[in-house]
Amino acid sequence: MNGPLPRAYRIVVVIACTLAAGGARAAERFVWFGTYTNNKTGSEGIYVSRFDDRTGAVGPPRLAAAATNPSFLAVHPRLPVVCAISEGGAVEGRPQGAITAFAVDAATGTLSARDTEDGGAAACHVAFDRDGKVVLAASYGDGIATCLGVDRDGGLEPLVTGTPGGIVRHSWNRAGEPGIDVRRQERAHAHSIDVAAGGRFAFVCDLGLDEVLVHALDRDRATLAPHSAVKVKAGAGPRHLALHPDGRRAWCVNELDLTVTGFTFDPDAGALEVVETLPLLPADVVDRRGFSGAEIAVHPTGKFLYASIRGHDSIAMYAIDPETGRLTFLGVEPTRCKTPRTFAIDPTGAFLLAAGQASGTVTVFAVDPATGRLAFTGTEVEVPAPVCVVFGREPVPPQN
Repeated sequence: MNGPLPRAYRIVVVIACTLAAGGARAAERFVWFGTYTNNKTGSEGIYVSRFDDRTGAVGPPRLAAAATNPSFLAVHPRLPVVCAISEGGAVEGRPQGAITAFAVDAATGTLSARDTEDGGAAACHVAFDRDGKVVLAASYGDGIATCLGVDRDGGLEPLVTGTPGGIVRHSWNRAGEPGIDVRRQERAHAHSIDVAAGGRFAFVCDLGLDEVLVHALDRDRATLAPHSAVKVKAGAGPRHLALHPDGRRAWCVNELDLTVTGFTFDPDAGALEVVETLPLLPADVVDRRGFSGAEIAVHPTGKFLYASIRGHDSIAMYAIDPETGRLTFLGVEPTRCKTPRTFAIDPTGAFLLAAGQASGTVTVFAVDPATGRLAFTGTEVEVPAPVCVVFGREPVPPQN
């Protein structure tokens, strides 16, 4: 539950907010939580709270929209629209992963379903391009990347068929054999999709192939085409990608071998190149049974990188060298919640919210703007099976 911040953390929060924002600013914005609704979690769909970006306080969550397993969300960069992936949702009565566009109520943050399109079997990740012209999804179950056009009002346009079209299907395994982890890498498993800063390419982490694939993106036609790919270490299992604000560096968190891999990106050639791979955990953590990498994010300043570890229930912290992009490991911070499948940094860069899927809680941390280290603020809110956190673009008026 929400509570007063301990005095030491209040000091950290004030310093972080002042330096990150450069002065006073509007206090509140909406924060939405995607959840799992299956397995008797008690969740009914997507929840919304008000987040105070001066103090890190999170208001009482309430249901924003009923939905089936809305496990990942994306906020449109210009319009009052949120897109959600529903794992195990239905399209025209057929069991399938679904992409749903929701209209946002500006006063309450509640969501109204507008359009639903097929997102592929076990769709698990969704993202807009920087201008909101297209929305893209990754489908774990059948190893595909999907692109849909977005109309002027934020509605979803039908899938473009043909070659190139709105779908790229990854080969089950380029070597014709399962990966090192035969249970998880028996075939292609597209796990995330992100758009390069220039909008010409989309990156897909494929856990089954041990590859980060680069697809050519035509945002005017809403099509994708295979372009290039880079291998990570065999058995690593790339899951999610984080892009640096400069558009020329990226990092992926590897779910299976508990590492993070850094890349350089050539935006003209559309090619990634591996720079280094570092562990997520300190060397003295020997027993790693049941641990897995989950989420990854770059701080808005581009100075720090964070990645969550389920099982160990912590977030790894790194400093990013401004010249080379190489990482310096800063240690791990306990999340004070169980199974941090995801986390998100608020737009000001002052706070990080970690979502504990197994504990049914979201915990709040202040980000030290000088060192990048995290400090627990003492704030914890109950959300049933939270697995995604996204912030609204604009501040909202305070409640009366």
